[in-house]
Amino acid sequence: MSKVCVITGGGSGMCLAAAKYVDKDYHLVITGRTVAKLAGAKELLEALGHDVEAVACDVSNPDDVKKLVETACSLGEVVAVINGAGVSPSMGGAEYIFGINALGTINVNEEFATVLAEGGCIVDIASIAGYMLPEENYPFALYPLALSDPQAFAKNMQEIFSQTPEQEAGFYSYAVSKNFVAWYAKQLAIRLGKRGVRVLSVSPGVIDTPMVQAEGDSSSEDVAMMGVLGRMGTAEELGSLLAFLATGPATFVTAVDILSDGGYVTGMRAAQG
Repeated sequence: MSKVCVITGGGSGMCLAAAKYVDKDYHLVITGRTVAKLAGAKELLEALGHDVEAVACDVSNPDDVKKLVETACSLGEVVAVINGAGVSPSMGGAEYIFGINALGTINVNEEFATVLAEGGCIVDIASIAGYMLPEENYPFALYPLALSDPQAFAKNMQEIFSQTPEQEAGFYSYAVSKNFVAWYAKQLAIRLGKRGVRVLSVSPGVIDTPMVQAEGDSSSEDVAMMGVLGRMGTAEELGSLLAFLATGPATFVTAVDILSDGGYVTGMRAAQG
C-alpha cells in the first residue's frame, strides 16, 4: 500500500518546499484555497518526480477537511500530515485569522487523527508570534475548551476580539492562534502517543516567503535582524526541517514546539535582560 503525506498550504512557501524534501516513495496530497497556485505546485513537484494529488480545501470548513481525508485515504495509508495552512495579520480580520489558524488546525488534526497509521506523524506550523506577547495576554484558561467544544472556544475568543482595538485585533488574533497551535499539538500528542502517533509543532521565525512579502513593509526584516543569525530564513530551510520531522528518522520527537527562528526568541529575551 502506498504511503501518503498530506501537506495543507502546500501550494507555496515553506510547505511547497517541504513537499520537495519528502521522499518520492510517498504519494503527496497538497492542499490550498487557490486552485491556480495548486496547479503550478503540482506541475513543479511532478517535474521533480513526485506523485501528487492537488485538492482545493479550506481548512476552516469541516466538510472540506472530511473530503480531504477521504481523498488521502483513497490513495493509500496516511502516515504524515504537515499542517501549514494559515493566514497572516494582513490577510483578514481577527475572526478570519483565528478561524483558519486555530480552528482549521483543530479540524485537520482531529480528522486525520482518526485515520493516521501507527507510527504516523502530524506537524503543525505555529509561529514565533506565539512567543511575542506577555504571558498574561494569552487566554490560556480558554484553551482546554477547544478540546471539548471548539465552537464555544471560538465564540469566547470572538468576544475577546470584539473588545480589542481594531488596529491591534489582527496581530493579537494571529499571536494567540499560533500560541494555541503549539499548545494544542502537545495535547493531541498526549492523546495519540499510545498509538505510536507523534504530534508536534514548529514555530518559524521570519521566513522569506510570499506571505511575508505580502506584509509590504520593512518590519519583518527588522524582526529578523534581532535574531542571533541576523537574517531571514528561507523556505528551503524550513521545508527540509518539516519533511525531516514528518517523514524522516526523527521518530522520537513528539509533544514539543520546535523554534526554527534563527535565534530570534533567544535574542529578544537576551535584549530584555
